[in-house]
Amino acid sequence: MAATSIPWAEPARWTADDLLTLPDDGWRYELVQGRLVRLAPASWQQGHASSRLQRALDRFVEAHDLGEIAPAETGFDLTRPGEPEETVLAADIAFVRAERVPHPDEDGFARLAPDLGVEIASKGQHRPAMSAKARLWLERGVQLVWIVWPRRRSIDVWLPGNEAPEITLSAGDILEGGDVLPGFAYPVDEIFR
Repeated sequence: MAATSIPWAEPARWTADDLLTLPDDGWRYELVQGRLVRLAPASWQQGHASSRLQRALDRFVEAHDLGEIAPAETGFDLTRPGEPEETVLAADIAFVRAERVPHPDEDGFARLAPDLGVEIASKGQHRPAMSAKARLWLERGVQLVWIVWPRRRSIDVWLPGNEAPEITLSAGDILEGGDVLPGFAYPVDEIFR
């Protein structure tokens, strides 16, 4: 039996540079401690929730000149200094405060943790895996993580040091930006409308 040829050779451990040069094969990828993780494209339900929340965040951040909203697939190199295996994550939505925004000419992945990371859970994603991802974002310096559950119409709010969500919001609740986005308040119902 002939071996299947692939357009690129798989390294033993991936790097951020390897990730940048992957061919476009229709999948999204992240890098977790040198391991390539393949992610499915967003479903309509995920995309809808992401779009509605991102528009609300964009309006608020722009009106108050707070920084930048990074759309889905924007990679952040979260590798710690001296760490041999690299980690690059891409939230569905990320926010970076104005004083921390990388220069627009900077090439490659931003070498910083966003201040806010938003993950929109797919139908096949479950709490244990999404909780582990929230903790990874927080361990790498993110100050606020929202895990959005479109099917459940709820949002888990994570803060540094949490082993479980600080709170889970649902219909009738207000999603707030806390210390990361002071003054941001948006009805949970509006995200899933």
